[in-house]
Amino acid sequence: MLEVKVSFKSRLFLKTPERKEMKIGELASRTALNASAIRYYERCGLLAAPYRVSGQRRYSDDDVHRVLLIRFASDMGFTLGEIKLFLSGLRDKAPVGPRWRKLAHHKIKEVNEIIQRSRRLKSLLEHLLQCHCASLQVCVERLSLSSGLVLIPYRTN
Repeated sequence: MLEVKVSFKSRLFLKTPERKEMKIGELASRTALNASAIRYYERCGLLAAPYRVSGQRRYSDDDVHRVLLIRFASDMGFTLGEIKLFLSGLRDKAPVGPRWRKLAHHKIKEVNEIIQRSRRLKSLLEHLLQCHCASLQVCVERLSLSSGLVLIPYRTN
């Protein structure tokens, strides 16, 4: 006698009564994003493709939290590629892994470089505001000589 055992492992069949599901419009509203941004996150692999009912995407509260995390990381200056790497380290609520630490160190270095450039720019702008030179060209030449910076003045013949 031949026995056949069939099992289904679909999100549709594993739905539990306490699962709050929502359409893309509600997810967009709860995360202050456009539906097109959510679909874009799916295409990029940042957000798992949701199960569908009659062709319509259905999302859970977990998806709300994930999208909010993506938004937060994006607002903090992380690229989508960096966010994807970060999210891959959060699977199964595992401890922060080496990839995340490497990413964090890289981002700190990047932020420090931005801070240094911003300080130099601020100093230059403050100098230009205090300058009483006859022209911007003369001011830039003087600043170049006094600071050791290589600033190429604009000359017309």
